[in-house]
Amino acid sequence: MSWLERLRDGLSRTRKQMNDTAGFLGTDVRDVLNNRLETLEDLEYALIAADVGRAATEEILADIRAAEGKNLQQALMDALVLQLEPDARRAEFRKLGFAPDVSRSKVAPKGHVVMVIGVNGVGKTTTIAKLGQYYVRQGKSIMFAAGDTFRAAAGAQLGVWGDRLGIPVVQGPDGGDPAAVAFDAASARAARGTDLLFVDTAGRLHNKHNLMEELKKVRRVIDKADPGEPAEVWLVLDAVTGQNGLQQAKKFHEATPLTGVIVTKLDGTAKGGILVPIVRELGVPIKFIGVGEQADDLQPFDSHEFVRALFDVDIPRD
Repeated sequence: MSWLERLRDGLSRTRKQMNDTAGFLGTDVRDVLNNRLETLEDLEYALIAADVGRAATEEILADIRAAEGKNLQQALMDALVLQLEPDARRAEFRKLGFAPDVSRSKVAPKGHVVMVIGVNGVGKTTTIAKLGQYYVRQGKSIMFAAGDTFRAAAGAQLGVWGDRLGIPVVQGPDGGDPAAVAFDAASARAARGTDLLFVDTAGRLHNKHNLMEELKKVRRVIDKADPGEPAEVWLVLDAVTGQNGLQQAKKFHEATPLTGVIVTKLDGTAKGGILVPIVRELGVPIKFIGVGEQADDLQPFDSHEFVRALFDVDIPRD
């Protein structure tokens, strides 16, 4: 099964919810506006139920009302792609009728260190392993830092992945100082000239304030060991958590500004619309999405692919 087919299948719960609520998507927009205003009310409910969010839903409905000449499904797809564009200038181009090239391509991190953050249970460590394999296949040299020293066996888990993938892992003692691990790893990366270092981090301390302060400390020591790094801070977010996950993301963004988001577990939720408020409210791009446990189930995010898969429309073969 190709990646796009897996994505389509992974979004089936979200698609079913929207189709069950709004089984009218082939209708012409003009007919909807002239004859069936209740249709837009149904669509509004479907979008909110999929966790698209109130503000984005209102903008989507406004775009649909202005899209006479299209059928409702195409108008909705266009509006969703627009909402998934984090760059305001590119979004403006889209409104004017231009279509910037957003085809799925390689994600090239800035700099050399990627700090990976998120609450426990979202799959940070496994995601780091998948990222390692993804970049090894691109010919990059990779290192891991097992900075989640507070979760029992987190370092051992990353160590196992490192052994499987042939990627060196910098570890410290369980319960040790995660900043010390990050400092040692960043120093080693700089000394060796390794292309990319992925730093795992804690997802839970005994209170949220302590967690955020710890992440700030980890970021400071990385910069001290490897000036200008981490150039990237990527948040791993579980799609199943929906709006609760978005609120968590905002707190992380306040503590250590994000440069990207990785959304996991899109195969287990009816709330695939959560990608829209992630982009809209955080103002950062979605870098990767995941629809399963295999390494190839994590792929770069493409808004067109996502929207086509959501509606099971025009899915090309890999």
